[in-house]
Amino acid sequence: MTCKHFGTCGSCGLYDTSYDVQLSDKEKRVSTLLSPFYKDKLEVFDSPTSHYRARAEFRIWHEGSRCDYAMGNITKDGAINIEECPKVIEAIEKRMWKLLDRINDSQEVLKPKLFAVEFLATTTDECLVTMLYHRKLDDTWRDEAKLLESELDCKIMGRSRKQKVLLSDEFVTEKLNIDGKTFTYVQYESGFTQPNPSVNVKMIEWAIKQAKKVGYGDFLESYCGLGNFTLPLSHYFEKVLATEISKRSIYAALENCALNGVENIIFARLASEEMTEALNGVRAFERLKEIDLKSYNFSTVLVDPPRAGLDKGTIDLISKIENIIYISCNPETLARDLETLSQTHIVKEAAMYDQFPHTSHVESGVFLQKIL
Repeated sequence: MTCKHFGTCGSCGLYDTSYDVQLSDKEKRVSTLLSPFYKDKLEVFDSPTSHYRARAEFRIWHEGSRCDYAMGNITKDGAINIEECPKVIEAIEKRMWKLLDRINDSQEVLKPKLFAVEFLATTTDECLVTMLYHRKLDDTWRDEAKLLESELDCKIMGRSRKQKVLLSDEFVTEKLNIDGKTFTYVQYESGFTQPNPSVNVKMIEWAIKQAKKVGYGDFLESYCGLGNFTLPLSHYFEKVLATEISKRSIYAALENCALNGVENIIFARLASEEMTEALNGVRAFERLKEIDLKSYNFSTVLVDPPRAGLDKGTIDLISKIENIIYISCNPETLARDLETLSQTHIVKEAAMYDQFPHTSHVESGVFLQKIL
């Protein structure tokens, strides 16, 4: 990927080395961190080098009668206006510049007090645009935005303080071909979604490969989100219990279960720490009153925690389960957690996924089995 803003825009910090070198450097970094626990070669999953990001947010910079998209600068002390962004997927790219032209043409309605625009798109060309304002939105804005929806063939929302203006839907529907099957995911504007669809499929398929090695018992998942991993992996287990703290994500996960005809998953709104308390019998939760936790025989657990990694209670809980799939967005905290998990488990497989090309961020995964 080439971009005229390399070296000034802070979004892509790795701009002066080839993609192959970036990938090699990331592989060395993750391999070094995991070397105390895994001696074999990492499985490396690369990314398209352009048009890979399905979520994007741009500031709106006003100067005179014109506004432009802006991003934080590379020195992190200001912002720069941008004229291109080749990392966004085509569904965003083909709409974002037409949108900006229309905003500039609409000096009295769409432009005033607009401070950011968010995009959420799919590989099937759906796109949701959220326009964020420092003013109350009225019927005039609604009418103009409705016309814009039709012109851009997308969905538009307006947000301001304590106000959400919904013109059609607040979600997009993604369809992904995963391990020979098509899965449908409803993705909501305010919910978490994996930003790189191509690498996301590779991550899920790697997790499926590990699940196939087990092929029995029940499956536990923490930080399940909208069911990204849960739905495909559910096919390889008897029963599934998946937990997530976000109400919106749980709502989407239940909807996605219905869309995909999956009936062996129970979703529970619990934080990771609460899941540990519930399964250890330390605390009873009203929201679990109709779930027989004692009926589960977990053979496998998948965790996909935030950058801070796992809390001690969750580590203690999953260390009792025979097979662990740990997906990590921070290899440093993964290595830290493996110091404890390696006392009960051995790392059988390890992988690296380049979700964020042209940045230092990297995702990784390990498959652990209990030491006999």
